[in-house]
Amino acid sequence: MLRRLLKDFRWGLLPVPGRLIAVIFFVALFIFPLITNVPYYLSIIIFCNIFVIFAVSWDLLSGYSGQVNFGHALFFGVGAYGSALLYKYLGWQPWATIPLGVLAAVLAGVVTAFPALRLRGPYLSLLTMAFPLMLLGLVFAFTNVSGGEYGIGGLPRLAATPIGEYYIILIVMTVSVLIMWKLTDAGSRYIRTGLIFHAIREDEIAARATGINTIRYKLLAFVIGGFFCGLAGALYSHYTRVAGPSTLLMTMSFQAIIWVIFGGIVSIYGAVVGVYTLYPLVEILRGIIPGYRFFIMSVIVIVILLFMPQGIAVWIRDKIERECPRCKLTNAAWRRECRACSASLH
Repeated sequence: MLRRLLKDFRWGLLPVPGRLIAVIFFVALFIFPLITNVPYYLSIIIFCNIFVIFAVSWDLLSGYSGQVNFGHALFFGVGAYGSALLYKYLGWQPWATIPLGVLAAVLAGVVTAFPALRLRGPYLSLLTMAFPLMLLGLVFAFTNVSGGEYGIGGLPRLAATPIGEYYIILIVMTVSVLIMWKLTDAGSRYIRTGLIFHAIREDEIAARATGINTIRYKLLAFVIGGFFCGLAGALYSHYTRVAGPSTLLMTMSFQAIIWVIFGGIVSIYGAVVGVYTLYPLVEILRGIIPGYRFFIMSVIVIVILLFMPQGIAVWIRDKIERECPRCKLTNAAWRRECRACSASLH
């Protein structure tokens, strides 16, 4: 087993710059508290990890399967409020409320999917946009249950110390991203969902003609997206110790879209890069020029997308990696020959 892992590390990881950078990045996240334990810096990384799960789940649903969702905050808010309500009325702790909050988000995904599966394109997007607005209306209509504009506060922490919370959320984020990456990997020999999602996004009619049950897999995309987005919402509510209407706002949905498109849609790692670039930038600008932080961030996003329309992470990957024209294996861009079949890369 160990020999196989070492072989995979040497053959599949070290020669591919993008994968090596990803491993170094995640190792740096795990040792970050050993470098500094300043609560402000830890909180920025924790929020980034939560929003990474949120953004990657949108990329899985909208980027890979093509079901463009403008109301992704619905699942985030359901996960947050579901966990908070269970604590408020039953007194359950996070180990019980978070899984049930995630289950509520999955059910919300199913409820959203059934009417959405009858629509395509902008009609689908507009329909999904309506669901979080409907739930937000219920939040303000039943203030004695939901807490209204103040939300439900006083939620228990995930751990007794900030470092404990940091590692819990980091581990959950790492596992979640790995699972979603594997589910969307079109080249996987064991899990075929990634290939099917690609086929549905590119041409749903052709996919149906080949025998793929497109309704089933589109529903599956909503369920998976709802699961991980609800997980992010539940973690967010317990870390901030409040579940409020802000988790259902349209700006929350559009933030996920901006993060994913900025980093690179249909790539998984693009969402990670987008969150870890834009969220800390906004927090830094908040302390320097609070009145113009969103304006500056918008200018940066526009400039990046003008010169890197596929996203900054995809642009960087194309600069450091090259695919072999013969065997399709990924190689470092500075190699002249493929490491497997020795075909010319230039």
